[in-house]
Amino acid sequence: MGETCNVEMEGHLIDSLTLTKALDKIMNMGGEFEIKKIQVGKKKHDTSYVMIAISGEDADHLDRILLALHPLGARVIEAEDVHLEEAPQNGVVPRGFYSTTNHLTHVRHHGAWLEVEDIQMDCLIIVKDDRAICVPIGQIEKGDMVVVGTGGVRVAPPQRPREKTFFEFMSNEVSSERPSGEIIKQLAEEICATKRAGGKIAVVGGPGIIHTGAGEALAGLIREGYIDALLAGNALAVHDIERQLFGTSLGMDPHGNLTSAGHRNHIYAISEVIASGSIREAVEDGKLKGGIMYECVKKNIPYVLAGSIRDDGPLPDVITDTVDAQKAMFEALRGVDMVIMMATMLHSIATGNLLPSRVKTICVDINPSTVTKLMDRGTAQAIGLVTDIGIFLPRLAEEVKRRTEAP
Repeated sequence: MGETCNVEMEGHLIDSLTLTKALDKIMNMGGEFEIKKIQVGKKKHDTSYVMIAISGEDADHLDRILLALHPLGARVIEAEDVHLEEAPQNGVVPRGFYSTTNHLTHVRHHGAWLEVEDIQMDCLIIVKDDRAICVPIGQIEKGDMVVVGTGGVRVAPPQRPREKTFFEFMSNEVSSERPSGEIIKQLAEEICATKRAGGKIAVVGGPGIIHTGAGEALAGLIREGYIDALLAGNALAVHDIERQLFGTSLGMDPHGNLTSAGHRNHIYAISEVIASGSIREAVEDGKLKGGIMYECVKKNIPYVLAGSIRDDGPLPDVITDTVDAQKAMFEALRGVDMVIMMATMLHSIATGNLLPSRVKTICVDINPSTVTKLMDRGTAQAIGLVTDIGIFLPRLAEEVKRRTEAP
C-alpha cells in the first residue's frame, strides 16, 4: 500500500454499527486499516472514539476510500480549511465538487467550523459571508464559492436513539406485518411527545387516504393541532373536496359502491373551486364545510399541492412548475421534527430528498416497494410500515385523542 492517512470517528460507533460499516467498506474497496486508538463508551449515553490508519494503493485509491467513509462521519485528523472554487457560470459547478448527504454537516473556514445551513442530499455547499449554505445545482450562481473535495468537511450521521422511543421500538426498517395496537400506541405517544416539546409535524399524503375512508381521521388531527404542514398533490385535495361536496371519491360512495355518473364528480369539484377562485375562497364563501383542506384553511396550516402531468384541472392552488413546487415544499418543511408519509410513493420520495436525517420519518403504505424505494434513494432514517392506511390512520387518530383526554 503506497498511501496512508489517519482518520478519526466519534459517536455511538458500536451499537449503531458505524465502526463495523466503516471497516467493511475499507476492506471491500481493497484498502487496509490499522486501529491506532479506540475508546469504547462504558454506559448507554457514553460515546466512543476511534483513530484508524487507512492505506490505499495510491493517492487516488485512498481518496476513493475516504470519500466512501465520509458519510459515516470519518474525518482526516490533519486539520485543514475547506477548499473553495468559483462557479464559472449559473448552474455550472467546479470539477470535484462536494456532494452533500442529508446528515448534519460542518465545514472548516478560516479556522472555524461552520454548520451547513438547509442541509439536504445531493446538493452543493457554498461559503458566503462566513456562512456555509447547502444549495441545489439549479440555484448555483456565477461567482459562488463552492466547496470542492472532502477536506475540511465534517459529517455527523444520526446515531441510534439513547431513550426508549418508537424509533428504537421499531427495530426493523420495514415491517410487512399489519401494525399491532402496541406499535400504533408507540407512534401516538411519539406524536404527543413531539407536540409537548413544541415540535412541528408534517404529513405527506396521497389520495388513498380519501379512498380508504381515512380522510376524517387526518382532518381531525389537523383540527386538534397535531399537524403543522401538509404536502400532497392535486389528487388528495380534489378527492377530499369531492367527498365533501358529493359524498364520493373517484365516483364511489363511502361503502365502495359506484354511483350513477359519479366518475364526473371530481371534475365538478374542481369546477366549483375554480368558480370560487381558490380552496380558501371556497371555504370562506361556505361552499366547502369540512374535510382535510377545510381544516387546513381554518387552522391556517400551510399546504403545498405539487402538480404532475396526470392532473385533472388542476385546482387553482396546485403549483404546476416542479421547480417552484420543490422550493415551496422545502420551505414548508423548514424546522419540522417529524414527517409522516402516507399512501404516496412520488411525494414521499420527493419529500425524503429534502429532509435532513435528524427528522424522524415514518412511511406508511400498502405497497412495500414504496418504503424500500424511499430508503434506497437516501432517506435512511425512515421507518416503514406496510399496511392499509384506512385501518392505520383512524386507529392512530384515536390513540392520539385518548392521550389528549387522559388526565
